[in-house]
Formats: sequence, structure tokens, C-alpha cells
Amino acid sequence: MNWYNMTTKEVAEELETDRENGIRSDEAVKRRKVFGPNQLDEAERPSMILMFLAQFKDFMVVVLLAATLISGLLGEYLDAIAIILIILVNGVLGFVQERKAEKSLQALKQLSSPKMKVLRNAQWITVPAKEAVIGDVVRIESGDRIGADVRFLTCQDLLIEESALTGESLPVNKHPEPIADDHLGPGDQHNMGFMGTLVTKGKGTAIVTATGMKTEMGKIAHLIQSADTMETPLQHRLEQLGKILIAAALLLTALVVVLGIIQGRDVYSMFLAGVSLAVAAIPEGLPAIVTIALAIGMQKMSKRKAIVRKLPSVETLGCATVICSDKTGTLTQNKMMVTKLWAGGETWDVTGSGYEPYGDFFKGNTRVYSDEERSLKQLLTFGLLCSNARVVEQKGDYVLDGDPTEGALVAAAMKAGLTDEVREEEFKIIQEFPFDSNRKMMSMIVEDTLGKRYVIAKGAPDIVLKQCESLLWNEKKAPLRKSYERQIQEQLTNFGESALRTIAVAFKPIQNEEKMLHSVQAESRLTFVGLEGMIDPPREEVKQAVADCKTAGIKTIMITGDHVTTATAIALDLGILPEGGRVIEGNKLSSMTVEELESQVEEIYVFARVSPEHKLKIVKALQNRGHIVAMTGDGVNDAPAIKASNIGISMGQSGTDVSKEASSLILSDDNFATIRAAVEEGRNIYENIRKFIRYLLASNVGEILVMLFAILLMLPLPLVPIQILWVNLVTDGLPAMALGLDPAEGNVMRRDPRKPKEGVFARGLGWKIISRGIMIGVCTLAAFMICYGENPDDLVKAQTVAFSTLVLAQLIHVFDCRSERSVFHRNPFENKALVLAVLSSVGLLLAVIYYEPLQPIFHTTYLSMREWMLIIVFSCIPTFLLAGSALFKRKHRLSRG
Repeated sequence: MNWYNMTTKEVAEELETDRENGIRSDEAVKRRKVFGPNQLDEAERPSMILMFLAQFKDFMVVVLLAATLISGLLGEYLDAIAIILIILVNGVLGFVQERKAEKSLQALKQLSSPKMKVLRNAQWITVPAKEAVIGDVVRIESGDRIGADVRFLTCQDLLIEESALTGESLPVNKHPEPIADDHLGPGDQHNMGFMGTLVTKGKGTAIVTATGMKTEMGKIAHLIQSADTMETPLQHRLEQLGKILIAAALLLTALVVVLGIIQGRDVYSMFLAGVSLAVAAIPEGLPAIVTIALAIGMQKMSKRKAIVRKLPSVETLGCATVICSDKTGTLTQNKMMVTKLWAGGETWDVTGSGYEPYGDFFKGNTRVYSDEERSLKQLLTFGLLCSNARVVEQKGDYVLDGDPTEGALVAAAMKAGLTDEVREEEFKIIQEFPFDSNRKMMSMIVEDTLGKRYVIAKGAPDIVLKQCESLLWNEKKAPLRKSYERQIQEQLTNFGESALRTIAVAFKPIQNEEKMLHSVQAESRLTFVGLEGMIDPPREEVKQAVADCKTAGIKTIMITGDHVTTATAIALDLGILPEGGRVIEGNKLSSMTVEELESQVEEIYVFARVSPEHKLKIVKALQNRGHIVAMTGDGVNDAPAIKASNIGISMGQSGTDVSKEASSLILSDDNFATIRAAVEEGRNIYENIRKFIRYLLASNVGEILVMLFAILLMLPLPLVPIQILWVNLVTDGLPAMALGLDPAEGNVMRRDPRKPKEGVFARGLGWKIISRGIMIGVCTLAAFMICYGENPDDLVKAQTVAFSTLVLAQLIHVFDCRSERSVFHRNPFENKALVLAVLSSVGLLLAVIYYEPLQPIFHTTYLSMREWMLIIVFSCIPTFLLAGSALFKRKHRLSRG
């Protein structure tokens, strides 16, 4: 049932309500029992204990806990404690993030009005909003937040700001008349009011037509509850990687143990070595290091005005293929600004930003000054005088106090030096006839310092023009002939094609003793002055940000509740809408299924006049096409799509609490350009994660292979369990964490986004891990065999050489991991944290070798200079031999090409 189609009498009859006396109190109680309280439902939440335990259900975590138990039983307490601490830290982090993520409905409920004025038993009373029922007659006035969906009975200059629900930046004029059109979205239902919207001006009465979850706000609440939270690509890849690594590690470890027992080695020693190898091979530090890398990225992003609420989203943004952006306040400034003026046959362009009183006036390409252009100054002066808004400076920022349209007129006048002080000192307001939706104009009677009085009027151009009998032309008053009217209409068409909202300004002088009893008398026989065209302009830096995203292979889509003309103009200006790109309106989108939209969505760049359900449909269609979708927005209407997208981005300054709670990333400066910086940071973070996966796994492969090769060759074990654990916890950990601080390699914003199904080992990473791992294992074993062959009676020295070779080979290899190409392509001292980490690991290696109390624990002994030369040579081979070979092949290909 469309309440907006019905007359107020029909609405009252349908709801069985007396418009004059309201409903009885006992009837309100009955209706509340039938329809329920006027409040939003909450999704059932799991208990805190279950939420915490759920953090440990991951397969890798379960295997690690089993390995930890075995390590503890075998006396390896240090390793067991370290692994448990890592698991607990990850569990606590996940728990805290999950607790924050489900607060959307709490924030949504806070937008509901806590009190409402209702007519019960022929008396106006104030009740809690949750006690309002369908059929209640309510009274609203300026400053109220509407507590339910209502159909207006009476309106007096009623303006309601609905941007949180519809995305429109301007307050909407409300009226009580029925609307004949069908299938209108909330933004076009001008005789309806909606829960959570704000009354900015006027007053009125209305009948409650929907409460609680049946309201437009309630529908959004349901969408937030039902929207699925997408698993991030990183989470998916790491889960797959963990299973593969665990299976491979356990298989190789079992092979080492079985071969050792078959060869007649001590069962207990082989089992202990096997457990140590398993713990070393399973990268239990990987989740912790990924978390640390993401946390570091989160800190970097916060410095660039992007606040991360969910750690995995840092990486996800790096592989986004589509950014769905709300227009108002995200791509635009959410501040109306006059950009064009027309008076007396002349047009001026106005520059500047928002409500700042700084800007220039251009006639064509020539800059002009208002003092030299009388027609221009007259238009700006009259526009200023017929406004109640004020633009005030607060801490260096210019803030509007009043209606956005009037604020734009005031800011334009201020650019010509016409300030509030000028208005107050040189003119006095005698009488005002406020704007209303029937007249579509307002007027004021002002008196200047000479005692002359004028009626100044502004409003919709077609209405104002009908009240004019003359116009100012060449600074003189002339009759309003048809030729002049045609020029005005042509100019209105031009402004409309540029998506400008146009205000007409007119005036007439009056006698001092002349009394104006009503607006009809004042707003007649006027002289037309000119037109002021305004728009909510794009943010200056957004155009470059959109271009950068395009270069990076990311498509930007505008999704807005605004009119198609305005949306198209902004999209063209920002470079979002390319030649041949499609624009689609919400009414057409309503008739399409997700599958139908999915077949067309690649060609669509602008969605106008959309509803919350539309936004969710768009996100789903894009995801079904395989896109990684980032959804930006600031209103309540954006929250369901924000939550359903792969990464939700909300605005920190203008965003509602609902959108912030539903999002993964908050832009503290409300700047779309910040997304570009976040994308760059996200891409680099993923590359850094690949770097330490490469480093950790190559090191682990080397550790397993040196033991496997030794058993196959029937040699003594080159490494004892404590040495394997030491390498795993100390040498692997510090450099891997330092890789998380590595600066980006090359221009990451000139690469296409990673394909959503791209594996962690893509782009040759798997081969690099295996080849380096084999070389590390072979070189470590070779150093062991040389030392053991020279002195078979000193196994400890040979094991110390193998231990040192393995450590140094890994520490040299870490610098090779910084580049996709080779170690020669990057400055090794560029990452100071990595240099310090490597030096620390070397220092710890020397400590366990030369500090006597540690020698029996780690089974080490002193090494001579000759032995160190052997160690250095073999530890350099894995990195420099393979890197040199790759560099030679690359140069050979280039010389042949």
C-alpha cells in the first residue's frame, strides 16, 4: 500500500484514526500488542565465551596445539610456551575485532527519536518513541528527529534533511497533498516522513503509517542483519596455504622419522627430532607475522587519514577491482556552491571551494572584479539580502549556519566582499515572507541607509519569472519582452544541462509608507535581476584519485540517491563516466534481478535515484562477476551494502554511526583521495606478506631437507632439535617481521589488481621457495660434510658449522626476498629495520656459539676463522648463485629482444 498516493482523509480512514482527536489510549495499547513496540530488532548474538572459542577452530591452530602438547610432553617447554602465546594473541585480536563489528544496530537505534508528541484522547502528550503506534497523530517541528514513518496531514514551511536515508544533500520540502506516481523511492515521497530523519525548518502534523522493523529504517536494519560478511582473499589464501603446509610438513617429517628408525637410529631421538622438525616446518609464526604486518599497515594508514577497524581489510583493499562510491559527501563536498551567474545577458563563472569566502569571477577566460561589473554586484547583493543563512569561521574552517542553498548565495556574495557586516550595517530587514512549498519563493522588505525600501525575492525561476514585468538589462530597467524571456529560458536550459540547481532573484522599489499585508502583494510586478546556478561540487583532489585508481585497474562506480542529471554531470567532471559508459536509474534497477544486472553491470558507471536494496543488489552483482568490491558511503542507507561488500569504507566526519560500525575502514578526512593512498598501502602490505612467506617457507624447506638428505646419505644428524627450534623462533622471526616494514617496490599503482583467485604462490613464488630451500639445504649439508669429513670425532663442531651455515644462508636470503627479481635490484640498506633484525640474529648466533653457559644447551662449540670462511662461502651460494643466474638470463633476453 502506497500511503503517498492517498489523500489525508483516506489515510485516516484506512488507519481508523480521528484526525482531530487522535486515538484513545486503550486503543494505542491494543495496537502496540498487535504491531509490537516501535523499536528495531537486534540480531541474536553468540555468547562472549563461544565467540572467543570460535577463534581457535582453524585447522592450523588445532594442529599447532597438538604439536605444542607433544613438545611439552617431550620437555621442549620453551617452544610450547612460545606457540601458545602466539595462538592466544591471535585469538584475543580476533575476538576484539568481532565484538566491534556487530554494533551496527546499536548505532542505528540511537538515530530513533527518544520522544514523540502524539494526540491521544484529544490531548497532545509526549511519549517515548517506542510507545508510538500505527495510526497515532503526531506533531513535529524544527529540530525534531522523526521517530516513525509518517504521512503528513499539514505542513508549514516544513524542510526535512534526509541525507542519512536517501543520500540527498539538500533538505526536502514536504507537503500533505497526494502524489499520483507509483513505485517512488523514499527520496521522492514528499508527503512522507521517515524514522531517523531530521526536521531542519517549519512544523507539521502527521499520521504514523509504520513503526519498528516495518519502517524504511527497519528495512535497512533487516538488510544489515541478513547481509553476509565476506571472507577476505587473504584469509582464504592463508587457510589454503596452512592446510598444504601442514600436510607437506607432516609427510616429510614422518618420512625423516621412519627412515631414521629403519636405519637403526635411536627411536626416542628420531621422534624428538621429528617433532622439532614438524614444529619448524609448520609456520606457526605465520599468523602472528601476518597480524603484525597488517597492524603496521594499519598504523601507516592512520597517518594517511584512513582508520582500519578490521585488520584483514588492510590487505583486501589492495586487491579491490571496483570501488562503489556514494556521491554526496564522498565524491563531493556536501556543500552547495554557486558556480555560475547570469544577469543582463552576461554569464560569469565562480571559482572557490565550499563555503570559503575566497574565489574569483570569470567572464569567459577573463578574470573580472565585482566592483567593475554592476550587474554582477547587484545580483550578488540581492542574493545576500534575501537570505537568513550565515557563514562563520571556526578554527580556520568556514561553517554554515542555516539552509545550504542560502549558504551558497551568501558565500558567493562574500567572494565579492559583501559580508554579513555589510548586510547588517547598510540594510535593515523590515519584513519577511518565508519560503513555502506552495509559493516556491521567499521575499524580504529591506531598507538601505538612505531610507529607501525594496522588496527582494528569490525562488524557483519559473515561478519568479511569472511575477516579473521588467528586468535589468545593461544596468537599466527594461520591459520583460518575449525575446528576453527566451534568453532566460535558454540560460536555464544551459544551467540544467550542467546539473546546476538554479535560483532566480528579483526586486522592486516600494514607498516607505507602503504596507505589505501578505506575500501576494509583495511578490508581484517585480523586476528580474538574474540567475544563480549552484551545485554540490566535487572535491578538488578526487579527480586525480579516480584517475590513479583507473591506472591501477580499479573501476570507480558512483551510486547515489541524487537525480540522474546531477549524478551524470559530476561523474563526467570526475572522469568516472567514460565515453560509452552507461547510467541507470533506480526505477529501472527495481525491475531487474541480480542475474539481469550481473549481465549488464560491467558497462554501468553511474547508478542514480537508488534505494538501500538497490545498493545491495549492485554489490552482489559485481561480486558474482568475480570482483573484489569496496563500498564507500556515509549514510544509514549505505550500511547494508558496506557490510556485504568485500571491504566497507565509511566517512569519519559526515558518516553516521551506523555506516561506521558496518565498515572495515573509516576515512577520517571524508576524502575519496584517501582511498587511493589506502589502496597503495594495501597492495604493498600484501607484497610484504608474500615476502615473508617466501622467506619463512624457503627457510623451513632448507631445514627439513638438510635433515632428510643426511638420513638418506646415512650421515649423523646435522642439527639437534634445540638448534632447529632456535632457528625457527629467533632467526626466522625477527627478519620476517622486519619485512613487514619494507617500502613498496616500484610503482604499485600502475599494476592491475591481483585476480581474486590468484594463489599465494603465483608469479613464480613457489619455484623461488623450492629452489632457494633446496640450495639452502644442500649448502648447509655440504658445509657439515666437509667439516665432519675432516674430523669425524668432533660431531659437535660439524653440527655448529651446519647450524651457522643454515642461519647465515637464511639471513642473506632475506635480502633476496625484498625483490620480485633479484637481490641486486634493491638497496639492502633501504629497510633499516631489516638490517637491525639481521644484525640482532647474527649477534644471537654468536652468543650461543661463544658464550660458554649456552654451549651445552645448544650443543655448540668455538669455531676458527677457517671454519667461518667455509660457512660464509656456503651461506652466500643459495642467494647469489640463483640471483646471478636469473640476472644473466634477464640480460640475455633483453639483448636478444
